Amino acid sequence: MDYQIEINKLVKQYKNGIRALDGLSLKVNRGEIFSLLGPNGAGKSSLINILTTFYNPTSGDVTMLGKDLCKEPDWVRTQIACVAQCVSIDEHLSLMENMIFQSRLYKVDSAVARKRINVLIDNFGLSQYLKYPVASYSGGVKRRLDIAMNMVSMPKILFLDEPTVGMDIASRKAMWEIMRKIRDDFEITIFLTTHYLEEADELSDTICIMKEGRELIQGTPGSLKQYTRQNILRIGFSDMKKTKDCAEILAQTHLLTSINLREHSIFADIGDDRKTFENVNKWLLGKDVSFDAIEIVQPSIEDVFLKLTGMERR
Repeated sequence: MDYQIEINKLVKQYKNGIRALDGLSLKVNRGEIFSLLGPNGAGKSSLINILTTFYNPTSGDVTMLGKDLCKEPDWVRTQIACVAQCVSIDEHLSLMENMIFQSRLYKVDSAVARKRINVLIDNFGLSQYLKYPVASYSGGVKRRLDIAMNMVSMPKILFLDEPTVGMDIASRKAMWEIMRKIRDDFEITIFLTTHYLEEADELSDTICIMKEGRELIQGTPGSLKQYTRQNILRIGFSDMKKTKDCAEILAQTHLLTSINLREHSIFADIGDDRKTFENVNKWLLGKDVSFDAIEIVQPSIEDVFLKLTGMERR
């Protein structure tokens, strides 16, 4: 297997005693979208800061592109790019000036840079914005420009930290297409962090879920969904108030061992026990509860995440 990042028993302990990474191990394949998931405080930011050479690890090994990260950080820096949550474009410069400035920072030959910039502007759908001031761009367009700027150096690995946070669904889906284009057309490995679990499911070749500085599970989205080997009961409602009201009463019946709420629905593990489905359905009808749907569904990445991280509502 051609790994671009190999992490083995990585530890990061800060001077205040906090152990952000506690023996973390993972591998990232060449040319894939790798998504790192975890609750707040899982150690994601510490890991990104180490991989992008901002922090040194306390112990453990990190190999990036075949080089020891700790021994050759300067070389690694020339091969990667990182797009942080905060947009880093200069609103006083034009779109083209931002791109050219970035190319000079990375010391890209001017002729090569000009060709790359034109290709990126075209591929990222930025041509129509060339004549407008950058300050007038929407958040989604600014994010596209930010990523395009970081592509001028044609990195081997592109780190994207919450790239779609705050975007509406249309802008988010447009960004998904750009991420696929970066992987497929430019053959660049993407290391993605996101809190949108459906985004990780939609985009990722590999997902790693971590908690308290350790990896809990790593694999393809399909393999992760098989982890629980349980069916999920979904009860759908027309609004969140009805969902919460029903969940509070249903929790007292002990018909379900765990309940979590999202998207105007109650979700609960029922394993292979179809009798639970029948009992809950009978209870809903007997209590004259107004619901829109009841069905058995396959586990989602969100179900796996909630179960592994212990964030289910009990």
